[in-house]
Amino acid sequence: MIVNERILVSTLLVAFDLGGTFIFALSGATAGVKHRLDLFGVLVLSFAAGNSGGIARDVMIGAVPPAAISDWRYIAVSILAGLVTFYRYGIINRLSSPVLVFDAAGLALFAVSGTGKALAFHAGPVAATLLGMLTGIGGGMVRDLLVREIPAVLRTELYAVAALTAAVVVVAGRMLHFPSAASAVAGAVLCFGLRTMAMRRGWQLPIARSLKQPDPETNDRSDG
Repeated sequence: MIVNERILVSTLLVAFDLGGTFIFALSGATAGVKHRLDLFGVLVLSFAAGNSGGIARDVMIGAVPPAAISDWRYIAVSILAGLVTFYRYGIINRLSSPVLVFDAAGLALFAVSGTGKALAFHAGPVAATLLGMLTGIGGGMVRDLLVREIPAVLRTELYAVAALTAAVVVVAGRMLHFPSAASAVAGAVLCFGLRTMAMRRGWQLPIARSLKQPDPETNDRSDG
């Protein structure tokens, strides 16, 4: 019974990881097309967005070489997402804010799979929670930096907080001995729901406000 549960959990985590890779790769490719990159540029952005968070997680937990470069499925789904977006962008663009929708879904799947994989490699509760959040936000950060935008995690509505919430649910489920599959699904749903509601309602953390600097030209005119 225990062996069957472990197989189920392992399969679910791989499915979530590949699903998150594909969805984040779509968001990366969509951003690439919007910035009028060529096919190679779109594929690079697709791979970077889909795998950066997972690569950082795997390196930190000692799962080397990272799955993103040792398992052909991760490369394949990244390329597939890039090609689909590049040649069928009109279909994807019909979605409302496609980058944000894909980003929210990928964030949820990656936060859960990242936390689960960290726990499987015997990371502690705090470390697993932080690694789950890193897995969720890493791809989006790299995607935004490559197209010279401020990363969404630094400027948008409840981004890292949503990923952190999913990670906490997975860790809490493990500590309370809940079924791992149920905790993973609950964490992903909660993260996606929180992120989409934050986008719709404008929920966000307090924003830093700088003091307005005096205009030198105005001062010069007033002195004269």
